[in-house]
Amino acid sequence: FWALEGKPEKRVIIGREYGYHGSTIMSASMGGMSGMHDQAANEPDFEHIRPPYGFLYQGNQDEAVFAANAASWLEDRIIEVGADRVAAFVAEPVQGAGGVIVPPDGYFAHIEAICRKHDILFIVDEVITGFGRTGHWFASEKMGLSPDMMTMAKGLTSGYMPMSAVMVGDRVAARLIADGGEFYHGFTYSGHPVAAAVALANLDLIERENMIETVRDDTGPYFASALSSLADHRLVGEVRTFGLLAAIELVKSKDGPVMFEDTGTVGGMCRDHAIQRGLMMRAVRDAMILSPALSYTRADIDETVAIARKALDATATDLGL
Repeated sequence: FWALEGKPEKRVIIGREYGYHGSTIMSASMGGMSGMHDQAANEPDFEHIRPPYGFLYQGNQDEAVFAANAASWLEDRIIEVGADRVAAFVAEPVQGAGGVIVPPDGYFAHIEAICRKHDILFIVDEVITGFGRTGHWFASEKMGLSPDMMTMAKGLTSGYMPMSAVMVGDRVAARLIADGGEFYHGFTYSGHPVAAAVALANLDLIERENMIETVRDDTGPYFASALSSLADHRLVGEVRTFGLLAAIELVKSKDGPVMFEDTGTVGGMCRDHAIQRGLMMRAVRDAMILSPALSYTRADIDETVAIARKALDATATDLGL
């Protein structure tokens, strides 16, 4: 796109720490997972800024101030790199694999304004948040975002067949169609008919069963309310949710909070206790994250919370608390 615009030097993509956009060399370089960077996925022309991780970075700032300050980290990096070299900023509406990092209200409004100011494309990764998980078809809809491009996968077929896609906004599409010529970046399995059939059946089921409306109006709010009851546990520093996404932050002390020194060890202990009791929770650092099926019922949520508390209790016992 930028080559067609006469600006081929705009090649740098800015992402965020803890961002996840895939596992190939280039997509992992674009993401902000340091462990993946250490395993040879650390290509040039990718930059990363801190995420709007309120639990770690907000401190005593109110939400509006923190939203503006967190967004300013993008502008600082753009100025450092040079706007004439930056092609795009890429972000998940909610950072899923990075620990369910939910941005403060107003964060993305500032982000979009910064992108427009410096003529930088805004790319939204909806692979995790798309197709109903937030109580809307896309989190961009819920948050009022206007991305230039949007990636999607997972919920497109509910994982029953591999399929992914990219939606391209009018500005980029118009230039590619008018001046781009033949698009050479195809894949062997692009538009695979079996995957497409599964996607259509999946989307029909989501609509027919009113799954998105149920998440928005019933199970999503109930999920948030039920999980919030865990906030009183001695190991829990914060519980945060967004639709059917959740994180339970484990801390050494609520006062501060004080994090565990050996990051990930306590999270792994709690994860193992949960799995032994029949609940699949993932440990990201020392945050326990959840991303249940859209078909989750209130009874499923109640059982989830009950097992999670037992896993927390068992972890506390292991720590001698």
